[in-house]
Amino acid sequence: MDPMSAFLGGGDLTLLVLAGIVILAVFKGVRIVPQSEKYVVERFGRLRSVLGPGINFIVPFLDRVAHRISVLERQLPTNRQDAITSDNVLVAVDTSVFYRIIEPEKSVYRIRDVDAAIATTVAGIVRSEIGRMELDAVQSNRAALIESIRAHLANIVDDWGIEVTRAEILDVNLDEATRAAMLQQLNAERARRAQVTEAEGKKRSVELAADAELYAAEQQAKARRILAEAEAYATGVVAAAIKENGLEAAQYQVALKQVEAIAKVADGAGRQTVLMPTSALEAFGDAFGLLKGRKGA
Repeated sequence: MDPMSAFLGGGDLTLLVLAGIVILAVFKGVRIVPQSEKYVVERFGRLRSVLGPGINFIVPFLDRVAHRISVLERQLPTNRQDAITSDNVLVAVDTSVFYRIIEPEKSVYRIRDVDAAIATTVAGIVRSEIGRMELDAVQSNRAALIESIRAHLANIVDDWGIEVTRAEILDVNLDEATRAAMLQQLNAERARRAQVTEAEGKKRSVELAADAELYAAEQQAKARRILAEAEAYATGVVAAAIKENGLEAAQYQVALKQVEAIAKVADGAGRQTVLMPTSALEAFGDAFGLLKGRKGA
């Protein structure tokens, strides 16, 4: 092989090497980041930058992607912690937390185990918050308790580059002795309410009966008043007739009363035979005569 051919062969090799270096540099310098991730770039062991989704460029052979961090929302496993309320009741609280990493450079360099740190923080906050509340308040104000836990947790994990999206209290469990005591109290309250309801029913029944008696008395008094008014009116009419017609009208009224008396006697028991004195018969005869004369007039 002559020297010229050797020189050309060496040049081709150099070009190939340079082309390979360029291709490797491009490969090392271009980073395509998925939408659900962020890349933490270091240079000589120090934080250089954080790459977002899309095409990114770094300095080849100097910069390197040290951490690939998912920014998707995560859920911590359900955690149970014991707490004591202000009225000295032991409860076991099941909690769950949802979060996502928004600043990977903080979560990478400030905390080693994010899940464990958040779980420990939640346990401390739950014990502190429940310790200031009575058991009834824990059961009835669960939404307010959840919001308080989320707010306290958000302030703490902000230094770790984490956003708490949701915190949940899944269940509040009591020990068996407390459950039995609460059940006994609940049954006693139900019995008390039943007695109160029964007593109120009896009271209402007595009130209605009294109202009915009062109404009956009022109606009877009203009837007596109407009867008295009718009798007074009849007496007035008789008085006017006596004044106008004299003794004849009075005798007519007496005769009418005598006829009514005979009718009542006849309607009584043993009405088939009626014994009367002769004077009474003469009086009734006079009465019938007056009535007959009155009708003829």
